[in-house]
Amino acid sequence: MKCPLCKDSELQKVMTRQGVVVDYCPRCKGIWLEKGEIFLFAQDSKLIQQEIEEGLKVRTLSQYNCPETNESMFSIPLLHNTVVAGYCPKSQGIWLDGSELEKLAVSPQKGFSLIIEKSGLERINEEERAGKTEGRFIRDTALLALPNLVVRSSTVLIGLYGLLVLVLISLVQFAGLSPNFALVIGLVVAAIQFLLGPFIMDLSLRWLYKMDWVDPAGLPAGLRDFIEDICRRNGMKLPRMGIIHDGAPNAFTYGHHPNNARIVITQGILDLLNEKESQAVVAHEIGHAKHWDMLIMTVAQLVPLILFYIYNTLIRMRSKRDDDSGGYRVAVAIGAYILYIVSEYLVLWLSRTREYYADRFAGEMMENPNHLASALVKIGYGLAGQKPQKETEKSRQRSTSLEAVGALGIFDAHAARSLAITGYNRSGSMGGEVNKENLKGAMRWDLWNPWAKYYELHSTHPLIANRLLYLSNQAAYAGIAPYVSFNEAKPESYWDEFFTDLFIKFAPLLSLLIFGGIYLVNPGMPLLGLCLAMTGLSFLFQTLFSYKQSPFPDLSVANLLKKVKVSSVRPVPCTLKGRVIGRGVPGLIWSEDFVLQDETGIIFLDYKQPLRIWEFLFAIFRRESLQNQEVTVTGWYRRAPIPYIELKTLEAPGGRRRTCYVYHMKLAFAVALTAIGLFLILAA
Repeated sequence: MKCPLCKDSELQKVMTRQGVVVDYCPRCKGIWLEKGEIFLFAQDSKLIQQEIEEGLKVRTLSQYNCPETNESMFSIPLLHNTVVAGYCPKSQGIWLDGSELEKLAVSPQKGFSLIIEKSGLERINEEERAGKTEGRFIRDTALLALPNLVVRSSTVLIGLYGLLVLVLISLVQFAGLSPNFALVIGLVVAAIQFLLGPFIMDLSLRWLYKMDWVDPAGLPAGLRDFIEDICRRNGMKLPRMGIIHDGAPNAFTYGHHPNNARIVITQGILDLLNEKESQAVVAHEIGHAKHWDMLIMTVAQLVPLILFYIYNTLIRMRSKRDDDSGGYRVAVAIGAYILYIVSEYLVLWLSRTREYYADRFAGEMMENPNHLASALVKIGYGLAGQKPQKETEKSRQRSTSLEAVGALGIFDAHAARSLAITGYNRSGSMGGEVNKENLKGAMRWDLWNPWAKYYELHSTHPLIANRLLYLSNQAAYAGIAPYVSFNEAKPESYWDEFFTDLFIKFAPLLSLLIFGGIYLVNPGMPLLGLCLAMTGLSFLFQTLFSYKQSPFPDLSVANLLKKVKVSSVRPVPCTLKGRVIGRGVPGLIWSEDFVLQDETGIIFLDYKQPLRIWEFLFAIFRRESLQNQEVTVTGWYRRAPIPYIELKTLEAPGGRRRTCYVYHMKLAFAVALTAIGLFLILAA
């Protein structure tokens, strides 16, 4: 885009201290804020919205043209008349030239902060930098080392089964159980899980999802030939291929061993990714089979399964009159549960390691890691593919949140509300390109926000941004320009917001534990009332913080992804307009969630009601009528770690309006709990 003031100067992307990238003119030092971006720098979006509305009443014709539409803008006063901004009603963008920004520096406005990072001012256009330094960058790049797969796998498995043996020995020595019984526990559970697991998965996919097994002839010729070639090169039999008939792109593998692998892909892999990206996704899944990940992860996952079974069995056992081992059994049960939690994290850690190896295998087989990187972006982030031409049509995308996918999927669909982005436009052509600046906006949250590490710790898969960095490094090592280069410095620490969010998330529980403990030590109606009142107040505070009721300004998917200070606890109230393009869980008839596409991307819409039966009935009888409809939604944008919007309202054509009442129910519960507590205190 051209600078509205300088006319011939290109606007460049720079980082602000608030972690949001804006368009900046290095010549006149002006800033262009796209639709809704100004709200990302304000504490009170309601005030900004009111000022824009009031400013439009006294607007005058501006000398500037909108860099997006090239139409004339209007001049309006903003920020308590501190600055005069250019405003485009069509794009809803705002222009602040350098002199206006200097006024803000002299007279800072409370609740509004927009500061350009010094390092950002020195940043040049990414394409120019790649063109000038590409050769040196590639030549000097060393391949990032991955941990030894055999050593890490062996270490984790030995450690896991060491924990299991410790618990089994404790059962024999202290809980009065025979060695044969302890051995049977392990063997029976292990045999059932390993031998029947794949067949149970086969049945669940056929019954709960619209899936069919296909022979190689039923696949596109390019993909079929690729699978045959890669299996021949690696001495493997052809995997059994299944297709879930849904437009959401996703894939996963399971089975017993490399020659017994099942690879399941959705129709979206074939329809929405280009040929090379589809091949890269399948290569990733074949990589899991090649590395025996199905067997290794099954064996590893047995340990937490058995430990939990032992805990659950012991905790339910009743002691006989002449049996004095009851105390020992409780102690062993508690120990088993603690080791169960430890073993779960060890399994997740091992799973993340094996994902990196499957990615690298796919990069090697494709001879270009960028194909898998592009596929991961389209599957994992809600960014719209854009054609290289200036004029583009909206992309048609779909999403997935396939709950059945476990550790061997292309990404962690259980822990993340997964989204997909494609380059498939309305004309049916393929090959759309992802906007790299929007991609970096999504990656910043992964790489900077502490919540990202929290979610990765609980995930079977590494964060997508980390996988992209490894794939880009692999590409550079192979002499190929990386798919994305992320070398930006974090503008500030986000730990203060993280600890605030963490406190708010667990405030009701802490109140219950603290004041409930006081009540147990010294029972009495006043202390019981105090416990209920403090827990209710904590829950009320949490609800008001997590469901902010400030105006829900019009924003876009791309705008929302630029926000770094956001989490499942700290939302951004917003309004989005777009088309409903799919279900949250592809192929599942009782999936009540949506996927919305606007002009800049797609995002998962979380439809929640106080009772799950409401959601089920809505999915069965009402949800399908909204498919492919243009809708307006209000709600709270969150990340955990994939971006999504928890719905407040959804308005469809014809005045149909759907309202989610979770906020209202939480608010009523908090007020009622507080009122009951106060009543008990006063009554005593």
